[in-house]
Amino acid sequence: MKGSYKESTKNKEQERDAAATASQAEALEAKNFGTADSHFALKTEGTHGLGEQVTATLSMESCQAHSVVPASRLLRQGSASELSFRHRGLGPQGIRALVSTLTSNPYIKRLDLGDNGLCGAGAEALADVLCKNSVISDVDLSENQIGAAGLRALCAALALNPTVQKMQLRGNGLEEKAAQHLASLLLLHTGLRSLDLSYNQLNDLAGEILGPALAENTGLTELNLSWNHLRGPGAVAFAKGLEANIFLKVLDISHNGFGDSGASAIGEALKVNNVLEELNMRNNRISMTGALRLGLGLQVNQTLRILIISKNPIRREGYVSLLKCIRNNRSSALELLDLSDIQVNGECEDLANSVNRILPGLCIKNDISRRKDWPPASTPSQPASAPSASGLISSMPL
Repeated sequence: MKGSYKESTKNKEQERDAAATASQAEALEAKNFGTADSHFALKTEGTHGLGEQVTATLSMESCQAHSVVPASRLLRQGSASELSFRHRGLGPQGIRALVSTLTSNPYIKRLDLGDNGLCGAGAEALADVLCKNSVISDVDLSENQIGAAGLRALCAALALNPTVQKMQLRGNGLEEKAAQHLASLLLLHTGLRSLDLSYNQLNDLAGEILGPALAENTGLTELNLSWNHLRGPGAVAFAKGLEANIFLKVLDISHNGFGDSGASAIGEALKVNNVLEELNMRNNRISMTGALRLGLGLQVNQTLRILIISKNPIRREGYVSLLKCIRNNRSSALELLDLSDIQVNGECEDLANSVNRILPGLCIKNDISRRKDWPPASTPSQPASAPSASGLISSMPL
């Protein structure tokens, strides 16, 4: 017993000594950053193959040239296909230090630089990489405030590089000035498949610019424009672009201001669009009138599988009109209809059940099952206003 105890104690002491030695080595490496000895050590240790040695060497040289402390994650990158530098505070200078490494790296396919304060200057530096690198296919530049100037440089680079298939530009302060660059990107970059523009400030004028570009785009299959300011004529123009588009399968326009006019335009688009599969219109100020017009598109559409229209003030009348239109379409492909957070009453449950008998594969998400205490439809809280909508609804038998 004593022997085994001494042996265990000895092993623990050796482990502590090894850990201390490693810590001292790391501290010495940081202290001697840029010296010949540490440069040689980084080039010969922790790499696998000549290509990775060159990558590590370029990283050190570039960091030294830009007075940037080298990141151990990059030095240990090796042949990994993904490089994530999220929330690292790189700034324009930091991305400039990465340029030579990213340009020559033959392995990295996904690059995540989210939340690094790149701004316009950093985006311009990265654009130089995207012009030359033919491997990177997925780029995340979310939360970097690149603005219109940075976006212009990126779009110009992407127009020359068909390799990039996915671009995330969420939360970058993009306004109407950026819309023209985005439109050019949609027209010139046929290899781009997924584009995230959520949480920006794209307004109605931006919608008027993006709509025609979307109509002509040949390649984009997923577009996220949620949490912007698309409304009025801009929302209508954008919806008309969707009408002519023949590639887009997933569209998120939630948390904008499409309103009834925008919903009506989307309804018209759904009458002829035979490609779109998923549509998110949550929280868009759509009333019962807009819901009815949207429903007229659902009455003939045969490809849409998922429709989210929750948290809109469509009330009971809009709810009923949507379900009646869907029930009239026996060729509907709908699998999920999200009508949650909408004021209805228990009488709508029978209608939902009748729709499910015709379309058994459809899941209707609502609040009826959780609220059995709704007042009848004749109470003052459910006014029978908007004669145009209610008149059309009454002509549809339950």
